[in-house]
Amino acid sequence: MKITDIRKYSTAELATEATKLREEIAELRRRVHLGEVNNVRQIRAKRKDLARMLTVLSEQLAKENA
Repeated sequence: MKITDIRKYSTAELATEATKLREEIAELRRRVHLGEVNNVRQIRAKRKDLARMLTVLSEQLAKENA
């Protein structure tokens, strides 16, 4: 997911999307541990997406509080 797409989300949408991504990452980790998934790079990509979302979310919250 690109940062320009993430910036289009509202604060509430970003919070829900971040929660969904955390759940997906946990599920992927579980499936990798069980040997069901071979592509472990998916976890890295999702973690980077989560970091981007949290960065934009903190920027938006800083603007609201300023």
